[in-house]
Amino acid sequence: MTAKDADVGVVGTGAWGVNALWRLAARGVKVIGFDTQAVPNPYGSTHGRTRLFRVACHEHVALTPIARRARDLWYELSKAQGVELLTQTGLLSIGPEGGRALGNMTKAATAAGTELTRFAVDELRERWPQHANLADHWVGIFDHEAGTVRVEEAVTAAAAAARGAGATLYENTKVLDILDDGDGVIVRTEDHDYRVGQVILASGAWMARMQDIVKLKPVRVPLFWWQARHSSHEFKIERFPAFIRHYDDEHTIWGHGSNTGDGLVKVGASSDSNFMYVDPDTVLRGIRPHIDWKTLSDVLPMAIPGLSPTPVLAAPCMITESPDGQFVIGRHPDRPNVILAGGCDGHGYKHATAIGEILAQFAVDEPSFTDIDFMRPDRFR
Repeated sequence: MTAKDADVGVVGTGAWGVNALWRLAARGVKVIGFDTQAVPNPYGSTHGRTRLFRVACHEHVALTPIARRARDLWYELSKAQGVELLTQTGLLSIGPEGGRALGNMTKAATAAGTELTRFAVDELRERWPQHANLADHWVGIFDHEAGTVRVEEAVTAAAAAARGAGATLYENTKVLDILDDGDGVIVRTEDHDYRVGQVILASGAWMARMQDIVKLKPVRVPLFWWQARHSSHEFKIERFPAFIRHYDDEHTIWGHGSNTGDGLVKVGASSDSNFMYVDPDTVLRGIRPHIDWKTLSDVLPMAIPGLSPTPVLAAPCMITESPDGQFVIGRHPDRPNVILAGGCDGHGYKHATAIGEILAQFAVDEPSFTDIDFMRPDRFR
């Protein structure tokens, strides 16, 4: 039997991979991680200051226990590293009854058993005047368990926790191939072959080319931050909480107030004709002036007029779509020493700590803490 460099190798240490590294190391597993870039970095899906956090997850009812486990682990990681990562300031959904924002929130919250507070449109106008042009037939729902997670700080914290527990992380190390080796796997890099018992493949947008079981599609989704026209105080997150709101009866925007010293407010569109399928190696790394933010610049003067209609900060980002919009997590059906973790579908960051736990449980053959059959990679066969 050939000697191994580690029990488990993690290829890709963005949000999911780095948390798998942490949760494995915390179990005393000998684990090594690989990333083509420094950790964290702005080239994949794990950057952009913040992500929304929700326990009531409309994407799938079975995500709620995963979100709650993620919440507990975010707080555990925060305490261990002495940094605030998750802030549960709540999330406000605004729109027509049965519309995308309220319909999704109501169904998910009912299934999750989360606490909601309902507001009539007059109450919305009085309490959150930053939101303008609310139709008379619209209402609002406030989810008290939601909030935001800090992105780069969380990746840095998980990497530090993993290293502190004994993990090795090879940054700026490109993985060229993953080869079966009889009793394990070879992780081939540009300058060395590493032998491990099994591999967790968590390479984000690059998952599309590193496995052939599921057709995953990388999508370029720019991120934007905006400045208050006059009073930045009115747009602090305590006064302008996370939100998903309609700007007409069909379409929504999302975002949250400032939670950083520069006073910038994050707002994005839930869908945009300028989002594009891309090759992650050749994706446009810059921002196309006016084109990339046109939808939001057209909407903000009507929906949130207190914000300048031109962003002051922008960053390209990528998400990865799966065929059914659900995560792809589990053992490769033809290569049992390879564990797949992909298809974030734009809502994977909030769950990252719990996904790391699930991946660690796969690797050490522990029973999963919750039902994850809906994520199985072989479901598309």
